[in-house]
Amino acid sequence: MTITLKVDVHHLARVEGHGNIKVRVVDGELTEARWDVVETPRFFEVMLKGKHYTAAGILTARICGICSIGHCLASVRATEFAFGVEIPEAAAKLRLLAKHGETLQSHVLHLFFLAAPDFLGLHSAIPLKDIKPDVFALAARLKKLANDICDVVAGRTTHPVSIQVGGMARMPDKHTLLDLKSRLERAVDDLRVTADLFRTFEIPEFERETEFVSLKGERGYPFIGGRVFSSDGVEHAEADYLAMTNEYVTENNTSKWCKLSRESFAVGALARVNNNYHRLHPKARAVAVLFDLAPVCYNPFMNNIAQLVECVHVVHESMRLIDELVEMPNVETMVPVTPRAGRGVGAVEVPRGILYHDYEYDASGRIVKANCIIPTTQNNANIHYDLNAMVRQMAGNTGMTDERMELLCSMLVRSYDPCISCSVH
Repeated sequence: MTITLKVDVHHLARVEGHGNIKVRVVDGELTEARWDVVETPRFFEVMLKGKHYTAAGILTARICGICSIGHCLASVRATEFAFGVEIPEAAAKLRLLAKHGETLQSHVLHLFFLAAPDFLGLHSAIPLKDIKPDVFALAARLKKLANDICDVVAGRTTHPVSIQVGGMARMPDKHTLLDLKSRLERAVDDLRVTADLFRTFEIPEFERETEFVSLKGERGYPFIGGRVFSSDGVEHAEADYLAMTNEYVTENNTSKWCKLSRESFAVGALARVNNNYHRLHPKARAVAVLFDLAPVCYNPFMNNIAQLVECVHVVHESMRLIDELVEMPNVETMVPVTPRAGRGVGAVEVPRGILYHDYEYDASGRIVKANCIIPTTQNNANIHYDLNAMVRQMAGNTGMTDERMELLCSMLVRSYDPCISCSVH
């Protein structure tokens, strides 16, 4: 018996922004399988033109309410490169701690409230409060901890004010940092319970060989700056990011697509784990082993597990950073900044993958030209081609229905944790 399938998702739920899925299988033949971004562009790069360097990080943090710290970090890093500014050691540690807070809050949000409902047969996370109140409370507790880290270190939970060109505006109170460490220690058990929960989920079996792009860890698992490399062996300096992204315009999409060695590539937690597995904290690698997650994993649904692994990593690394910060006496967190004409690039691994900010300044410290390339922009082509391959592979499965295919396609896209509004920035 030949199969006919029709899927129209307009717009996909439990993602940030607006995207559509369209699938047509007629008499067993795939005629269409598309992922279309239909979000309205916002033109942040044009808004940046003429702005003073002190406004760049504040403005670009508004590109995203989830990754606002990452945008601010990429922004100030680009500016500091343009002006030749080297920030103090304490400021670098504080920035990384803030970044870890953002990674934790974003991954927890996605794992529990966006992805988990699919595995639990729920249409949203709202019923989770009654069906699994302990899980809901655990998720809220982890999210609150992560938000508080961002609040204490970056000055706000979202849209940070302490991250500034030249360093960090202030050093948090040591007692407050130690209180965060105590809560991080308790979070280790919460993440163990989370791993136990996710081990009960049936992760779809699907693979499509692709290229993975991430920052390259030199002295640790990479989050802020460094060389960019791919699993296919391509490697470039941070400033040469355009050679890694290769943006282009497609029909039916308001977001650009990207490619490198193949027709598409992937960024994000799974790409980072695949490319920097040996740099993970040992406790994080132990969680990866529980799920048989090891390089190179080509199952995009395992991005959920890679996010869980990174949660464990950032919790342990945050405790280490706090220990180091409280032992630093009379720390300097800011250095003077003198504007000059020049260009700088800042690359940061935000939860969904590498984020690039590229600014050209005039001598007065005002932006002449800006370019931002967002992780979901880099993932869009890979999502599309994964969708095509998965439909071809699974359309003939026994008992396949429109409803089942719609769920699988939706889960596939959601596994990338796309930030669609960011992608059209």
